[in-house]
Amino acid sequence: MKKLALILGATLALISAGASAQATPGRGDSALAKDLAAVTRSTAWTQLSALKLNFPTYHPEGLVVTKDRFYLSAVEIIEPTVKYPEPVDGYDRTPGKGVGHLFVIDRTGKLIKDVILGHGIVYHPGGIDIAGDDILVPVAQYRPNSSADIYKVSTRTLKATRLFTVRDHIGGIVHDPTTGRYVGNNWGSRTFYEWTREGRQLTTWPNLTNLIDFQDCQYVPAGKMACAGITALPQAPGATGSYELGGITLIDLHRRAIVNEFPFQQWSAAAHVLTRNPVKLAATGSTITMWAAPDNGEEVGGTQIYTLQASVG
Repeated sequence: MKKLALILGATLALISAGASAQATPGRGDSALAKDLAAVTRSTAWTQLSALKLNFPTYHPEGLVVTKDRFYLSAVEIIEPTVKYPEPVDGYDRTPGKGVGHLFVIDRTGKLIKDVILGHGIVYHPGGIDIAGDDILVPVAQYRPNSSADIYKVSTRTLKATRLFTVRDHIGGIVHDPTTGRYVGNNWGSRTFYEWTREGRQLTTWPNLTNLIDFQDCQYVPAGKMACAGITALPQAPGATGSYELGGITLIDLHRRAIVNEFPFQQWSAAAHVLTRNPVKLAATGSTITMWAAPDNGEEVGGTQIYTLQASVG
């Protein structure tokens, strides 16, 4: 009973901390941090538009939205990976072959430039974010427990620079200017890493949620991170296919605590939940804007960048 009481006490403390973070946003928090903390399961999202991209987009991974551009990372698969019967040299599958892309697109959907990223078997870009004048892009082997290179791409020159290498598959990255650290997540987003700007690993910490795997994250002032993703769940016995549960999580990077987490269940032309792959968010006052590009280029309707809005408070 004493052990149970301790467990219940710790659980109530965590719930209380989460509720406090939602009710009293921190000093210096942006409108986006405050608004995401106020979203609930009943928040209504309205689709404003769907911008069709009329060039090969392959499999989109990450998105950054600026005043006049979209930056969309994607992986082009030339040779799919194949699972080994038994692990080989610590890997569960072949490396496959592919090409990593960062598409620079104007706000009408016209392709400005295709920045090729990666080398050899390191060809899988992940979730991306903006830090100052640079787009941060992790490019990894397309298999778990492998390796990744962290790139920055200048928004002014579109020149790509490799910053450092990580001994794991990194599927997303943000920069926290309050600490000067980079924060990235690995395959399935089960583990987060923190590095210096020079790439020295400072620490790791486990994902705070088991609800979804994060696909794309972004820094949210001050000291927070918003991550969107999905979990593919099996259907009822006898049914075919899987069910995509979408969701968004707001995380306090300093306390390493979830501020808010909510499901997201709106669907694309190809019947994917909108948080399946790239997602970015912004806020003005109590209005949140979301951009999402869940569909592959070869799927029904091709890749479209959906724009949605919701009001909170």
